Amino acid sequence: MRHERKCGPGGRRGRGRGGMTGEKFIRAFAQAAFEGAAGKRRARMFRRGELKLVLLHLIAEEPRHGYDLIRQIGELTGGHYAPSPGIVYPALTLMAEMDLIDEAVDGDGKKIYSITEAGTARLAEEEQHIAEILERLEGVSKMGEASDGASVRRAVHNLKSAIRIRLAEEEKGSDKILDVTAIIDEAASKIERLK
Repeated sequence: MRHERKCGPGGRRGRGRGGMTGEKFIRAFAQAAFEGAAGKRRARMFRRGELKLVLLHLIAEEPRHGYDLIRQIGELTGGHYAPSPGIVYPALTLMAEMDLIDEAVDGDGKKIYSITEAGTARLAEEEQHIAEILERLEGVSKMGEASDGASVRRAVHNLKSAIRIRLAEEEKGSDKILDVTAIIDEAASKIERLK
């Protein structure tokens, strides 16, 4: 005998994923993201498959490099989250294998990604879901704008992302690593001298 579980008034399940309305989820997620920034456990930014949809959406806007996709996601969240290259590049490889995107090499020898017909069709199928994801990311960004020091945290996050991307491309002992170190030390020294 099967039992029906009532999840809301009149036994109806709530809207959205997991029985939570979109607006409630945005608020709950944004709050969890900022609690994580204060040292508590941080919520996951994307559910299963959602990062690929955001990447596909951004590539559909214009062909992009991997590091540009990371930066764009950082901007969508107001600098509060940027996926690591270790997550983004394997996702892009999988998307290319699924024929959702094409890979090409630009004049600088770096991969650039563009959308395929199959990718465009997938975007159309997932249009509402992508809109929900983007709304959630905007909610994280707005929560950041409302909190003290949000612009500083955004700048620090952008710095971390730029360093991670730059160092991923360099070999140990590279002169560029020394240059990056000097720039960071100089910035720290200037901040210490602020009055």
